[in-house]
Amino acid sequence: MPLDDADRELIESELGREPTRVEAALFENLWSEHCAYRSSRALLTAFDDDGPQVVVGPGDDAAVVAVPAPDETSEASDEQIEDDEPAPYLTFGIESHNHPSYVDPFDGAATGVGGIVRDTLSMGAYPIALLDSLYFGAFDRDHSRYLFEGVVEGISHYGNSIGVPTVGGSVAFHPDYEGNPLVNVACVGLTDEDRLVTADATEPGNRLLLVGNATGRDGLGGAAFASEDLDEDAETDDRPAVQVGDPYAEKRLIECNEALVDEGLIEAARDLGAAGLGGAASEMVAKGGLGARIDLDAIHCRESGMTPVERLLSESQERMCYEVTPENVDRVQELAARFDLGCSDIGRVTDEGFVCVADGDRVVDADAEFLGDGAPLNDLDTVEPEEPTRELPDPPAVETAVERVVASPNTASKEWVYRQYDHEVGARTATGPGDDAAVLALREADCGLALSAGAEPGWTDAAPYAGARAVAVENATNLAAKGAEPLAAVDCLNGGNPEDPATYGRFAAVVDGLADGCADLDVPVVGGNVSLYNDSESGAIPPTPTLALLGTRPDVDAPPAELSGEGTLLVIGDRVLGGDAEPRLGGSAYLAQFGGSDRFPALPAEPQATLSAVRAAVAEPSVTAAHDAGHGGLAVTLSETVTDAAGVAVSVPDLGCLFHEQPGRVVVETTDPDAVRAVVPEGVPVTKLGESDDSGAVSFDVGGEKVTVDADRVAALRGRIGDALE
Repeated sequence: MPLDDADRELIESELGREPTRVEAALFENLWSEHCAYRSSRALLTAFDDDGPQVVVGPGDDAAVVAVPAPDETSEASDEQIEDDEPAPYLTFGIESHNHPSYVDPFDGAATGVGGIVRDTLSMGAYPIALLDSLYFGAFDRDHSRYLFEGVVEGISHYGNSIGVPTVGGSVAFHPDYEGNPLVNVACVGLTDEDRLVTADATEPGNRLLLVGNATGRDGLGGAAFASEDLDEDAETDDRPAVQVGDPYAEKRLIECNEALVDEGLIEAARDLGAAGLGGAASEMVAKGGLGARIDLDAIHCRESGMTPVERLLSESQERMCYEVTPENVDRVQELAARFDLGCSDIGRVTDEGFVCVADGDRVVDADAEFLGDGAPLNDLDTVEPEEPTRELPDPPAVETAVERVVASPNTASKEWVYRQYDHEVGARTATGPGDDAAVLALREADCGLALSAGAEPGWTDAAPYAGARAVAVENATNLAAKGAEPLAAVDCLNGGNPEDPATYGRFAAVVDGLADGCADLDVPVVGGNVSLYNDSESGAIPPTPTLALLGTRPDVDAPPAELSGEGTLLVIGDRVLGGDAEPRLGGSAYLAQFGGSDRFPALPAEPQATLSAVRAAVAEPSVTAAHDAGHGGLAVTLSETVTDAAGVAVSVPDLGCLFHEQPGRVVVETTDPDAVRAVVPEGVPVTKLGESDDSGAVSFDVGGEKVTVDADRVAALRGRIGDALE
C-alpha cells in the first residue's frame, strides 16, 4: 500500500529529503490505519479511562489494573500482610486478527492468540486466561463454516499448546460477515508492582535485544494489509501477509519472559506485532522520549538473503524486543539459550533519532516520535444512522416461535466451540464457558475473577448507538449474574470502510454508544483496538464493538445458570414485565427468524443501580440459580436453564414479552422470594415468572397459548451447531 502524495510530501518536509525505500516501507506500515488510527483516534476521546484502580491505561501493549484489597479478616489477607507481598495487578488487552483469519483461518486465528499473549508478557505478566469473540457469515453457508471451523481449530491449537485457558467469549453469525469474519481475542495476565514492566525505554546506552524465534518472510506488510478492504483474490494474493505461528516456541518464550522478570533483567519491553521490529523498537524509544540505533544485519534470521525491509518489517511470530542494561546482556542471552530461543544484540538506546543500519549504510534515519505519531488524522464525512421503523411480522404459533429461536445459530449452544478449548489448565477455573461469565480463582487477592466478552451484531446493525450501549450493559449483566462487580474494560472496535460516510456514521455511533454505556456503569475503558476496512465483495460488516469486561467477587462460589428444580423464578430488571416500558423487538433473534424491524428495547433507567440490585439478590443464600436474560429473550434464557431433572413453568402476556432482548435482566431461582425482594430497592422491577419443578421440561403460557418442550427436545434444538458440523 504505497504512500499517498500528501503523506509523502509531509515526510519529505520532515526529513528534508526523499525517504529511502526502507523508510517509505516503514512509514507505509506505521502510518496505516491499523497502526496510526487515523480515522478513529478523535472518536476514542469519548471513553473514560480513569479510575483509582487504573495503573497503566491506554497506549501500552496492555492495560494494568490493581485488584481491590481483600477482606482484611480473611486468612489469605493476613498471610499477605504478614509476608508484606505486593498487591496483585491484572493486565488486560484485546486484539483483532480479522483479515488474516479470512485468508488463512487456522494461522490467522492462532497468531491472534499468540500476539495478545505477548502483549501480556511485555507488561511483566503471566497470562492466566483468554477470551475469544468470533463473528462469521450465515451458518448455512459452506464458506462460513469453513472459516468457523478453521478459526476455532487455530485458537484451540495455539491456546491449548501454550497452556493458557480459553475460558469465555462469544460466537455470532450474520450474513454481512460472509466476506470478512472477525476474530477478537482478549487476554488477562497476572503481575504485581515489583514485576511490572512497560514499553517506555529508560536510558541511553542500554542495549536492545531481540529474543525469540528467528525472523522470516511471513507476515510482511501485515499492518498495511489490515488497513485495506479485502478483495475477491485475498485468499491467494495476501497469503504472505499472514503470520505462521509456533505455539511451542511461544510457550518457551512465556517461561523465558517469566525468568527474565523474576531476575529483574528487563528495563522495557515490546512484543513484535504489527510492523515487526520497526514498530516495536520505534514505539519503545518514542514512548521514552529517546532514540535508537539498530543493526539490521545482527538480526537472527531463518531465511537467507533477507533484505533490510524484510528484516525490519517481518511480522514473524514469537519475538520480543527488550531493553537491557549492558551488564545484564550476557545473563539474558544465557536464559534465552536455556529455553532454546534465539537472542540477538541488535543495537542500543540513544538520545534521539531512530536509525537503522544495513551493510554499513543508514537505511532509516528519522525521528521516532514522528514515525509513530506524525500521521495526520483523516477528516471524514459522516451520515447519521436512521432510526428503525416498526414493521412486525404476523405472530407465529408459540411453539414455532420458541423452536425456531432456540435452534437459531446465534442462540444455540456453543459447546461445539468451547469443548475444543482447554479451559481448566492452570487450576483456576471455577465457572467455565457456557455460563454468563467465567469465574476464576484469584488466590493472590483472595477473591474470584469474573470475565465476559462479546458483542451482538443484530443489536448494533439495527440500532448502532443504542445497541452499543446495550453491549456494555449486557456484559456487565453477565458479571452481575455471577455476583461480580466490574473493575475495568477493554474494547475491540470493528467497522467497515471509514471513507464511506454512512459506514463511518454507523461506526461513530457505536463508539459513542459503547462509551456512554461504560460511563453509565462507571467502568473505565483502559485499552483496546480498532479494526477498520472490514469490507469485502459482500459489503461492510455490521459495526461490531466487542467489549471484554473483568470484575471481582468475594469468592468463586457463583450460582450456576442451571435450575435446581425447587424454587420460584423471579426476573429482576425487566422493564416490560415491570410495566414501565413497551416490548420492542429491534435487533432480536426473533425478528432475525421471522423478518420485520422495530426500535431497540429500552435499557434500564439506571443500569448501575439495577445491576447492584442483581448482585445483592444473587448473594442471597436462598438463590439457587441465576442467569442473564439477553440474546433470544426469556425463551432462550429459560431453555438454557433446564436439565433432565429440573424444569420450569412460566407465564407471560405475549410474544413480545417472551422474545424482547432488553439487557440488564437476570432470572433467579429462589426458595425465598420475599428475601430476594427485600434486598432489591424500590424502582428496580422484580416480577414472578413461575415455578421450577422436576419435570425436565420448559413450559410456556403465552397469553393463554401453552407449549411444553422437554429437556431432550431442548438439547436437540440447542445442539444444532455441533450436529451440523459433526
